[in-house]
Amino acid sequence: MMLRRLYYLLPPTWRFVARRLYYWPTDLWATITNARDPLTPPRGLIYTGSGDFRAQGEKMLQFFVQQGGLQAHHAVLDVGSGIGRMAAPLTRYLNAQGQYEGFDVVELGVRWCQKHISTRFPNFRFRYVPLNNDLYRANGADAGQFRFLYANAAFDFTMVISVFTHLLPAAAENYLHEIARTLRPGGVCVATFFIWNHTAAQGNHPAFDFPFDHGHYRLMDAQVRSANVAFDEAWLQEKIRAAGLHIQAIHYGYWCGRNKDQSADFQDIIVIKNS
Repeated sequence: MMLRRLYYLLPPTWRFVARRLYYWPTDLWATITNARDPLTPPRGLIYTGSGDFRAQGEKMLQFFVQQGGLQAHHAVLDVGSGIGRMAAPLTRYLNAQGQYEGFDVVELGVRWCQKHISTRFPNFRFRYVPLNNDLYRANGADAGQFRFLYANAAFDFTMVISVFTHLLPAAAENYLHEIARTLRPGGVCVATFFIWNHTAAQGNHPAFDFPFDHGHYRLMDAQVRSANVAFDEAWLQEKIRAAGLHIQAIHYGYWCGRNKDQSADFQDIIVIKNS
């Protein structure tokens, strides 16, 4: 927790540099020994999450298929595509009729994916969108006013993994409406959150605490507001319904002290269907 707080004290650009330097020996050794597959970026470039990059992606792909009904021919939107954690396993799952579109606020991740994924899989496309987010960027356009760069009803399936956890309420509401606009009728969205409810409030989660209470949302860090955001469950469910979406299932995560073996993932996962 202390290391994370020190990390948040750095300006956004320096955070990327610090991570690159920290993992430089590991990445150098992986390059020398040819131990890294071509769809896995160097650890120093991975700015989304922790743990095993490829294993996390494969685990989520299984969830998308089993719980979200993802099919190989679907048109897929990856909101916050990062540096390809979800895209990499999808390259072996989507068939020639399947289409993947991803966008992200971090240019480094988009450019890496364009170079290493799109060149191998032309039906995978990535776009850089310079939106304001104080975890990753020092400036940019307002995410609360951003219109996704895609037509109405363009996608069968939308994934939003570890994105709402970095959005403030106005941006979160806008993204829900844009997900509804770009999903086809009956389309499915799988999204992760930190959901604040009675269990979370009573849980033992010293490494993932949200001490700054703003009513319907809570923050982990008062200075870097987008570092991690937890939404009140009743508020979140109301906003999902207001966007014209409905909740199919909620799979609560173990971030707040729940039993890991009985949780689908670290974060809470909501399976949402377009009306």
